[in-house]
Amino acid sequence: MTLRTDADVPSWLAGLGLPGLVDIHTHFLPQRVLRKVWAFFDRASAHYGTEWPVFYRHAEETRVRVLRDLGVRTFAPLVYPHKPGMAAWLNDWVRDFAARTPGSVPTATMFPETGAADYLAAALRAGARCVKVHVQVGAFDPRDPVLDGAWGLLAEAGTPVVVHCGHGPLRGEHTGLDVFEQVLVRHPRLVAVLAHAGMPEYGAALDLVARYPRVHLDTTMVGVAFTERFAPLPDDWSARIADHGDRIVLGTDFPNIPYSYADQLAAIAGWAAADDRLGTPFLRSVLHDTPARLLGA
Repeated sequence: MTLRTDADVPSWLAGLGLPGLVDIHTHFLPQRVLRKVWAFFDRASAHYGTEWPVFYRHAEETRVRVLRDLGVRTFAPLVYPHKPGMAAWLNDWVRDFAARTPGSVPTATMFPETGAADYLAAALRAGARCVKVHVQVGAFDPRDPVLDGAWGLLAEAGTPVVVHCGHGPLRGEHTGLDVFEQVLVRHPRLVAVLAHAGMPEYGAALDLVARYPRVHLDTTMVGVAFTERFAPLPDDWSARIADHGDRIVLGTDFPNIPYSYADQLAAIAGWAAADDRLGTPFLRSVLHDTPARLLGA
């Protein structure tokens, strides 16, 4: 079955024998923060040189219903700060969101500031099962010594941390997989999920997967027509991921993507079809089994 629209997704999942999708990379934020995020995307031409219309620009209740209708059974609502003093407040907000939203797992975030390890520890005690670190938006160095205790805490707990540390869509002062690898050298047991598969350093991201047994990649915005224009996958992508199929997890960036959810799933389905070593087992792993394991779902 060919995926053309979101309406095709439930029957496509049924054909794969899956009970639903597990999405490790979505975004739900307090309304006043979300308004600022959407305003940023409204000015994407100035930032990125391209339009970025938010496809799922709906009220929170509607966005949750869209995920449910698509067949998303579990999702991680990721939050992230852009300045000191935000992270603990966001952790409180997202804990409440998860408590009132079926299918949502509690998440947390952190920022390089005094007390980061303390409020992260509190979030983990309160049930956080996934953490988001946004090096690019936060404009901070992930190697900052003030974060060392927090990274160590996550490594010890085995809690997955979705890290946007690649140069895409724009290079930042502290982005780059070579920079983040220095965190991994110090904390090799960290369950790190490289957001956007390290875009555009896809090869370097796979090298980290090969070197560190707890590093994963998420599929967020990878291989779709929108990003293929400025961060195309290597022609042999399917062959290169064949040995790491159980280290790739579904992520989408819902609701802030400029295309449909089905477009991301179609891209992943294309990878599976391009190499005989992938196929349906790969899809089941990426879309459900591996992210479910990481999130304890």
